[in-house]
Amino acid sequence: MDPVNLLVAINLFVSMTANWGGAQKGLKTSITKVVDRPDTFLQKYPPNVAMIILILIIASIFELGTLGDIYKQEHHTLRIVGLGLFVVFSWIQVAAYKSLGKSYAQDIVILKDHKLCTSGLYKFIRHPQYISQFLSDLGAGIALMSFTVVPIVIIFELPLFVLRARAEEKLLSKHFKNEFADYKKKSGFIFPFIG
Repeated sequence: MDPVNLLVAINLFVSMTANWGGAQKGLKTSITKVVDRPDTFLQKYPPNVAMIILILIIASIFELGTLGDIYKQEHHTLRIVGLGLFVVFSWIQVAAYKSLGKSYAQDIVILKDHKLCTSGLYKFIRHPQYISQFLSDLGAGIALMSFTVVPIVIIFELPLFVLRARAEEKLLSKHFKNEFADYKKKSGFIFPFIG
C-alpha cells in the first residue's frame, strides 16, 4: 500500500476511535433528552453525505476512485499537504466535539440542561466541528488523489454544513437569546473573525 494511503488509513482509524464514544453518547442523548428539535432536512442529509464521503475515503485508501500512480508521483507534495490537512483537522474535530461535553448531540437540538459552549475552539468560531470535518475530508481526498471524494466534499458537504450551521444558530438564538447574541458578536461563524 502507498505510504500516504497507509498514513490516511491509520489516522482515520485512530480519530474514528476517539470519536466513537461521543457518537454513541450523541445518539443516545439526542433520543432521550431533547427539549427542542426543528423539523428540517438538515437533520439527516449532512450526516448522510458525511457517511458517503467516509465510505469513499475508505474505498480510496484501497485505490478505488483515485487517480493513477503517475499522478500520485507528480503531485506528491500536494498529497503531503492534503495528508497534513487531514491529520490536523481530524483531531481539531475530535477536540471540538469533546469540548461540547454534555451539550453534544448528532442532531440539531436543544437538550435538557443545554449549555452554550463559548470556550476552547468555540471562543473563536461557532462551528469548528463543521469546518474541521470539511477540511479533514478535503485533505483526505487530496492525499488519496480521489476523484470521487474531492468533488462531493466541495459541491455537497460544504454547502450542507453551512446551511446546517445556520439552522443551529437559529435554534441557539431562540433558546439562549441575549447570551447567544453577545457570543455571536465575539466569534466567527465558521472561520475566525468572519461573522
